[in-house]
Amino acid sequence: MPRIAVQSETFDPGAEIAALQAAAPQAGAIATFTGVVRSDAAHPIVAMTLEHYPAMTEPAIRRIAAQAEQRFSLLGCTIIHRFGRLLPGDPIVFVATAASHRRAALQATEFLIDWLKTRAPFWKQEHLSDGSAIWVAALAQDEADADRWSSLPPRNDSGS
Repeated sequence: MPRIAVQSETFDPGAEIAALQAAAPQAGAIATFTGVVRSDAAHPIVAMTLEHYPAMTEPAIRRIAAQAEQRFSLLGCTIIHRFGRLLPGDPIVFVATAASHRRAALQATEFLIDWLKTRAPFWKQEHLSDGSAIWVAALAQDEADADRWSSLPPRNDSGS
């Protein structure tokens, strides 16, 4: 069963990896992704606010995690997504997958992040250095990344 957390508190990726490894000791690979709030000269963000509807969010994430577990023959999965006001450098999202082989773990992690980035029921507002705020929409490239999973057959091989 996947570990899903939707929370305002920060998380420790190292502790999450250790917990997943302990829960899936037979795994030959654990792949992870940690997303952070970014800010740069071209897009100076001072904060990001993430909102969600709790009755929708966790069930939706559980459904996609179950799909990933089946599609990639996962031995374990952790997904943490934060909400609330976050500052540049703060972690937003963490995905870790455990599988028998690296290819399945890596692809499952990418599949989950693509879904979280484009389809998860979160609303993101960026607060810019000039005092303005904008709601964030998925980029065309993000949508294309997510759409490719619907055209690829599920992987259930033992690729290393």
